[in-house]
Amino acid sequence: MTTAALFTDLYELTMLAGYLAAGCAEEQATFDLYFRNPPAGVDLVVAAGLDPVLDYLEALSFDDEDLAYLSSLSLFDDTFLTYLGQLAFRGDVWAVPEGLPVFSDEPLLRVSATLAEAQLVETYLLNRICYSSLVASNAAQLTRAARGKPVLEFGARRAHGPDGAMTGARAAMIGGCTATSNVAAGQRFDVAVSGTQAHAFVMAFASELAAFRAYAATFPDASILLVDTYDTLGSGVPNAITVANELAAGGHAMKGVRLDSGDLASLSRETRRLLDAAGLPDVQIIASGDLDAERVRELEQLNVPIDGYGVGTSLLTARRDPALSGVYKLAEIAGGPVMKLSGSPAKATSPGRKQVWRGEAGDVIGLHDEQLEGEPLLVEAMRGGQRMLPPADLAQLARRSQEAVAAIHPRVVTGEWSVRSSQRLAALRAATMQRLRHDLAH
Repeated sequence: MTTAALFTDLYELTMLAGYLAAGCAEEQATFDLYFRNPPAGVDLVVAAGLDPVLDYLEALSFDDEDLAYLSSLSLFDDTFLTYLGQLAFRGDVWAVPEGLPVFSDEPLLRVSATLAEAQLVETYLLNRICYSSLVASNAAQLTRAARGKPVLEFGARRAHGPDGAMTGARAAMIGGCTATSNVAAGQRFDVAVSGTQAHAFVMAFASELAAFRAYAATFPDASILLVDTYDTLGSGVPNAITVANELAAGGHAMKGVRLDSGDLASLSRETRRLLDAAGLPDVQIIASGDLDAERVRELEQLNVPIDGYGVGTSLLTARRDPALSGVYKLAEIAGGPVMKLSGSPAKATSPGRKQVWRGEAGDVIGLHDEQLEGEPLLVEAMRGGQRMLPPADLAQLARRSQEAVAAIHPRVVTGEWSVRSSQRLAALRAATMQRLRHDLAH
């Protein structure tokens, strides 16, 4: 099995070989990781993925198997392979804490290390930070749409591979989901798990009522019955009421019913009416079935009597816009500012080592040694290859996210929030651009 060191694009390694041959692999460099535009359908991006990145950086190394594979490619000489065998990440990382809202062009991470170390980790950092932030942002969008009602992450079977399911479940918790259907994620991240039954369970018995009774007998105080296998209102809800009454007679209480298809607005209203008429006002209604933030928002605007939502595909695949346009760009080399020029202004970068200050009305992106109004957003996450932040507690991250989003989101949607560059950063950008254009002209 290969180590995480090989989870990189080939061009990272060919560049490292070129740096080493040119004698600049050990030059000190700073890279910024940021995104250019938020994904469609997301009005506030939530930072996530930092904790696994710090674990990766601390453990980064090439083992003998890795080096043997690279040797088999017939691309790299023994000098370079020996160099890789001794390589570890000993740099510094400043980062936006997980759970905080972030905006276009703001560095989520600032990585300062040798050019070789900082270059090598590009692929892993972009993969972890961008996908995690994408899912966390979609989860935050969903929880806002649900108006405080629980949102459950049900996406493992539709995620892009097992690792995507695990990464996505963690990010969904940061964004505000209250539980996951993924048992492995529940174990690894110490978060609540949620699940009831599938249509197969109901279909496996001679009748719907027999299936409900069997499930209730197994879980008398935790039964949520799926009522739409055959006829939601004609048999599903009436049979669930029968089982709820039988449980009550035995001193137990049915927890809820789940609606997974059909017109959820009308079905939830009629289901609520039937449950209340049967003296079961505490039985909850959970909705699922290919939901997304837009659909949840529509349902909530109709004031439906739904108590919680299970969301899978649209959350972990970010179906509406499945990528956060993250980039990782060199900003400083050997103490000097550098930047990328482009015929497309959006792709030009900003030079220098940066910090972000957050105030009441917005963010200011400036140089790291400036003293500006507001709270510095990037914190020291790693120094000399050793993490400075303790392992993250997901419950704490979720609370941080909810509080920060609640404080900022209203000002974002009303246009009262701004993101701008400091005067010093703008001046450095202009001077660096002028120098580069002069050099190109000569």
